[in-house]
Amino acid sequence: MLGRLVASIEANRRLWNKISAEYQTEHDPRIGAAPRLWGCYSIPDAQLGALGDVMGQRVLELGCGAGQWSRSLAEEAAHVVGFDLSEAQLAAARAAMGSARYGLVQGAAEQLPFAAGSFDLVFCDEGALLWAPADVAVPEAARVLRRGGRLVFNVMSPWATVCYDDEAEAVTTRLHHDYFTLGPLDEGDGATAYYLTYGDWVRTLRRAGLIIDDLIEPHPGPDQRNGYGVMEPPDWAHRWPIEMLWVTHKAV
Repeated sequence: MLGRLVASIEANRRLWNKISAEYQTEHDPRIGAAPRLWGCYSIPDAQLGALGDVMGQRVLELGCGAGQWSRSLAEEAAHVVGFDLSEAQLAAARAAMGSARYGLVQGAAEQLPFAAGSFDLVFCDEGALLWAPADVAVPEAARVLRRGGRLVFNVMSPWATVCYDDEAEAVTTRLHHDYFTLGPLDEGDGATAYYLTYGDWVRTLRRAGLIIDDLIEPHPGPDQRNGYGVMEPPDWAHRWPIEMLWVTHKAV
């Protein structure tokens, strides 16, 4: 088990080092265009209300990529640490860092190099909690939160996963995968993404001592466009949930 986990971490690091430049070239103009944009449709946090005021808070972004979120929250006077597995992603964050400075740390979400109770807020947007097994990474996130601190994260909805047609490489209106067998998914060359059912997420969060405050299913408006994957029909996410944004806090 430990050997497979270590192998997955290293493979995921290699994958993101390999695709980082291409990913940022394609997506940074969109996700870096404005502050606090969630998910595939870049929906403003002002619309979803997931984070709230972060001024003066100690914030950890799990899987910060090029730091678009971290940069934005640092500009709001939060004390931010951007955390990522990939050296290339961290280099992109360092190059794009503005006048509001924040820390950058490399490592795996499965073993966070921070003391217990170090942060008021841990969050990620399609970041490390998609690329690490939740039964390991969620307890680690809870450990580094202070009592009453919040874990807020956005990941793919099971709806999108079970409706994904591997041959067409698109999310469709048909079921292509079994819901109850959601789990690790091979992304090639040993890299792994992790998908859970709604029930598995609830149980994982509760076992980690986290209380669920809200489950937001981001609903894009007609003028909001998906910048990531193919959907058939193109308005798929206007009718069914593509992502789930969990808002939780650590018990006091």
